[in-house]
Amino acid sequence: MTAVKAHEADALIRRGPDPRIPVILVYGPDTGLVVERAKRLAESFVTDPNDPFALVKIDGDALAGDPGRLVDEAGTVGLFGDKRTIWVRPGGRNYAPAVEAVLKAEVADTRIVVEAGDLAKSAPLRTLCERSPRALAIPCYPDDERALAELIDRTLQERGLRIAREAREVLAQSLGGDRRASLAEIEKLALYAAGQGSVELDDVEAVVSDVGASVLNTLIDAAFVGRTGEVEREYRRFRHEGLDPSMMLGSALRHALALLASRLDGPDKSPSLLVASWRGLHFKRKAAVETQLGRWSPAALRQAVQILQEAVLACRRADADLAHAHASAALLRIATEAARRRAG
Repeated sequence: MTAVKAHEADALIRRGPDPRIPVILVYGPDTGLVVERAKRLAESFVTDPNDPFALVKIDGDALAGDPGRLVDEAGTVGLFGDKRTIWVRPGGRNYAPAVEAVLKAEVADTRIVVEAGDLAKSAPLRTLCERSPRALAIPCYPDDERALAELIDRTLQERGLRIAREAREVLAQSLGGDRRASLAEIEKLALYAAGQGSVELDDVEAVVSDVGASVLNTLIDAAFVGRTGEVEREYRRFRHEGLDPSMMLGSALRHALALLASRLDGPDKSPSLLVASWRGLHFKRKAAVETQLGRWSPAALRQAVQILQEAVLACRRADADLAHAHASAALLRIATEAARRRAG
């Protein structure tokens, strides 16, 4: 088995995977983290990531229609005999046969990085890579509190900054479940605090924990409770504040996953008991979250997670206006489903 444990992924990527393993699958619900890790794995293997002959990008849908293309690309020798990377981007069609074919082929000096979404355990692409000694499968799940703290410290240290403990705790609570959106917020904070050596609580409150956090929580709670009118109103306010739709979707995704984890961990517990175990939940939100836990089943939450994942991917490929359209549509779908469940 070559499935990498989630907590081991960062260390493996830092030291570099075994170059004799040609295929690396990067997948999971945290789209931003999937992209970040796939990019690092793809670019770190070649001398010049900007060389289109050294780093070849292929859409998964193109491989679904031509499974042999991946083997052909993997067998191509670089112009100067250098190492090459083939970066397979996500697709909507099944391209597992192309990956299966390349796992059976002789591949030298080429790394194949396969970027995918949240794959079930039985998904052909995942089972194929987890069972092959010539592949690695790296999962990407939303950062927990410890991972967020490490991400904050590492990112700020790279910019010559330290952060006070209380400031770190408040910042971590303000970040969402998407690595790319979290990094954007941390980098914004680093720019604000540049040159002062240390990030304090006042800096975090000035940059991150502003009106945006309040609008964001109100918007997400309105969606999962089923108040469609409030979702429309609060999303207009969210956009007026100039906030990032990807950040909102990341926070909504993290919230949906937290609801799902609570429902699965305590299937026989009342919503009030489940809410009592939530860490970092503001007291003003407890009643809304309790209502959500009582209304959403695990199956329905899995569907909500899928909706948000698809919206995150769509936002990443869209311009600002279209990204907002995708984000608001996803929240309205969730709000409509929550309202239907209330009526039922």
